[in-house]
Order: sequence, then structure tokens, then C-alpha cells
Amino acid sequence: MEGTERKTVNVCTLGHVDDGKTTLTAALSHVCSESFSSKKVGFDAINAAPEEKFGGITIKVARVAYDSKTRHYEHVDCPSHEDYVKGLISGAVEVDGAILVCSTADGAMSGTRAHVQLCRDVGISHIVVFLSKADLADDEETVKIYEMEVRELLNSYNFHGDDVPVIIGSARMALEEKDDKNRGTSAIKKLIEAMDSHIPNAVPTTDKPFLMPIDVDWLTGPGTVVSGRIERGIIRDNDEVEAVGVPDITKTKCLAIKTSKQITHEGRAGDECTIVLSQIEENDLRPGPILVKPGTIKPHTDFEAVIYVLSGMENGRTAPFLSTYSPQFHFRNADVKGQCKLPEDHELAAPGEYIKISVTLSNHVPLEESLRFTVHDQGKTVAYGIITKIIK
Repeated sequence: MEGTERKTVNVCTLGHVDDGKTTLTAALSHVCSESFSSKKVGFDAINAAPEEKFGGITIKVARVAYDSKTRHYEHVDCPSHEDYVKGLISGAVEVDGAILVCSTADGAMSGTRAHVQLCRDVGISHIVVFLSKADLADDEETVKIYEMEVRELLNSYNFHGDDVPVIIGSARMALEEKDDKNRGTSAIKKLIEAMDSHIPNAVPTTDKPFLMPIDVDWLTGPGTVVSGRIERGIIRDNDEVEAVGVPDITKTKCLAIKTSKQITHEGRAGDECTIVLSQIEENDLRPGPILVKPGTIKPHTDFEAVIYVLSGMENGRTAPFLSTYSPQFHFRNADVKGQCKLPEDHELAAPGEYIKISVTLSNHVPLEESLRFTVHDQGKTVAYGIITKIIK
């Protein structure tokens, strides 16, 4: 795309162990380097995924960049299911879409289902499928059956499996620059086209509804003055906003904005801002509330979530916890106590486990689905989580 900047899209490869995720990542890098002159990264380099630190956890993750005709891709490949769980729940790995890899030798396996569930839990809405190892497939009828199984699996998790692109090919053949029955290089090119068309561009942070966590600051002058870092969206002079969680919802207006010690008429996502508000009492404000575009977020107390419980090796808990567990939950700039409830088929949640929970907070907090949070106990982080459903 000469003369035009490519949009960046973040993707990852998911699927059962040994179904060919890393080989496919290498094949995508190889084919794109030949077709669009991006840098090639080989299988061995991807397979030797380095460790990354994120908070108290360590994740093994390979990050590979390549270009298609219209886009720049940042591709994540992890060596284990645990690394994917930790990365996606904590936010260390952020993706706009996923490539689900399923072998034509075995069809959908337990790891395939687990990763489709993980996509649903962490809010990945867009999936393309690569039926791998087509050079080893027994017969075409079996491949068709496996394709139907994958589509049914996706439908069972509300991914509109009938409409999901399914590409049949061999990443190994593509790496060897072979193309028997159009299932080597041609299949990888077809996959890239499916990614370009089926996984939408990420919505720019500035195009999302305005939200800024409030860190209270008191300055002299008219109005109530608050400060914080704008998480998303844009705010301008005279915009109507809501302060949510003070303790309920208070309507107010932006009278003035200051960023980087300069008076300005606009604050954008990423800016550290001081904002003068009207029609709000200083006594109603404390760290914890957020400023938002009116009508976009409400305070809640009950929600469902998935969490990753840090192990003792990660400076987390050394013992499991029960449904009576009542730690501190941290959302953006709010800390509040809450009680966990485990699923009926789980008596306890063990360190190192990925598990669904229900939570009841002691106070109302502005919450939304897909919001990430941390869980703290006795001064240390013991779990990372993401909200999957608001209850009340």
C-alpha cells in the first residue's frame, strides 16, 4: 500500500497442542515476506518464545510482525494453554481477532474447545479457522466432517460458525514453498485474505465513548477540579458528562480543560488532564469514580468473571480458596471488598487455576463487561480477572 499507512491489527493463533499453531505463524511470516516484503521470522525463533514479565506473572510469548496487502499484523503465539490464559485475562496479550488452528488429522479436540471458550470469556469476537496438516489428511470426506465439527463448535459458543471462514491447508508445505492441490502457499494467501476481510480494524481509542478515572485534585477557582488520565474517547469544552460512582450518577459539564500545563479546548485518550466541572459538590468526589459520556456506564455490585489465580511461584496464594473468600478487588482506580462464589462443581479454586466466579461487591462501582481487574489479599496481587457478565 504505497503512500498509505497500513492499519495495525493484533491477532493470535489458538488451538489444541501440536495442531500446528507455531508452524502456521512461521508460514504466515514466510509468505508475507515473499509477497509483501515484510521481515521473515523462522519457526525456531518463534518456538523459542521469550519470557515477558507482566505484574506478578511471567508469560512465554513470541511476537511476530508481518504485512498483508492492506494491513500490518502483530501476531502473538504462545507455547502453552496456561500462557494464553494468563496473557489474555491479564491484558498482557491484547488481540483483535484469533486464528483457530485445528488439525485435519484429529479434528476438534479438548484444547480446541478450551480456546474457543477462552475467546468467548475474554471478548474476542472475530475468529478465522485454519484446518492444518492437510498434507496428512486421510481423505476429503474426513476433512469435510472435521470442518462441520468446528463450525458446530463455534456455533455452540455463539460465534456464527456457519459464516466463519475456514481455510484448509498445510503450513509445512508453505514453508517448503510447495503448493500441492493449492494447499501450501495458496492456502496461506487465502488465509491472509480471510483475515483482512473477516477481522475488522480495531476501533481507535479516540473513537470510543469518553471515559476518565478520577484522581481528585483541588485547585482554587470556579467549579470543582478533578484530574486523571483519559482512558478512551475525547472531551471538549462544554461537553456534558456524568460522574459515576459518587456514590451514584451525577450529571455535570466540562467548563475547562488543561493538559500538560496548557489550557486547551480538548482532551484525548492518553492525555493526563485537569478538568473543571460544574454542578457537582466537592464532598461527593473521592478517588474511585469515573467521568463518562452520559448513559454509557452505571455502578454495579454483582457480576460474573473469569480469573487466573496466581500460584505461589508467582508470589500469589499458596493455598486454594473457597466460596466464602472475600478479598479486595481493584477496578481502574477503585478498591472495594467483595465476596467470591465458585461454580457448583468446584469446591475450591487452586493456585494456578483458570476459573469462573461470581462476585458481590460491598459497594457500587462503575463496571462494564470486558473490564479487567486484579484481586488483592494481604497487600499482594493474588489473581487477574475479566468481567464476562453484569448481574446487577
